[in-house]
Amino acid sequence: MSLKPSMRTPLSRVRGLGSAHAGTDHFWVQRLTALSNAPLIVIFVGVVIATAGQDFATARAIVSHPAIAICLLLLIVSVCVHMRLGLQIVIEDYVHGQAAKFAATIANLFFVFAVGAALGFAVLKISFGA
Repeated sequence: MSLKPSMRTPLSRVRGLGSAHAGTDHFWVQRLTALSNAPLIVIFVGVVIATAGQDFATARAIVSHPAIAICLLLLIVSVCVHMRLGLQIVIEDYVHGQAAKFAATIANLFFVFAVGAALGFAVLKISFGA
């Protein structure tokens, strides 16, 4: 504990918010998505290995299994959130100029949403057999 008087209130110190008033949420969400990606990637690699060399009907049957489809959908959400947060950090650190930074942030959000929607649609379409 420092002996210097602080201008921060006790509530401010407890909340842990810095000058940006955002705290460490971004940091923790990125770490949690990285942690959730690890087992989901292992499952994904297992599915890829299981479907390698199989005919289309067998591969479709494997992917359409409810447990596999749910794991794939969870992987898509986790990877997309992790990707958005990681690219946001890159944009904030290396894109200079407010207009360019704003445009890149919006493009990042739309890109991640489009990728996630396309992948989710593909898994759901295979899973429901349409």
